[in-house]
Amino acid sequence: MDRVLDRKPAKKNGRRIFLKIEGSYTFNAPRDRVWQVLLDPKVMAQCMPGCESMNEVAPDQFEAVMKVGVASVKGTYKGKVAIKDKQAPSHYVLSGQGSGGPGFMQGDVAIDLEERDGQTLLKYSTDAKIGGLIASIGQRMMSGVAKMMVDQFFKKMETFI
Repeated sequence: MDRVLDRKPAKKNGRRIFLKIEGSYTFNAPRDRVWQVLLDPKVMAQCMPGCESMNEVAPDQFEAVMKVGVASVKGTYKGKVAIKDKQAPSHYVLSGQGSGGPGFMQGDVAIDLEERDGQTLLKYSTDAKIGGLIASIGQRMMSGVAKMMVDQFFKKMETFI
């Protein structure tokens, strides 16, 4: 299991934080299998930290409810998740947005899959914007929380592959 996460500096603008997170994860399975599992809505819902529900409202479009807490700022977020720019079995973009009492979050995660000797190297790049009370926690804390959530997602995802 190979995990790398490079955090690039975030910019703080009032009560908004912009994060850029890039990294990779290696799955011990062929690319077609990883592709299939990553795009399974039931598996996605089980692997997203704090996901309470995720319901398909149209092909590749979902409504989700998530409970997320960072330090003393905790809340329930309702939002939308969409799978875009699918190029099977090598690329897609997972786009999401949500809002709740502590603020809002929105962002895109570009996912690229490369097959290497029976394994799959997944590379991801995230651009996210966080605003409201939750943004007052600061860039360092949010970067750490984002890293932890990405790690949890891929670790759980691996159990389905």
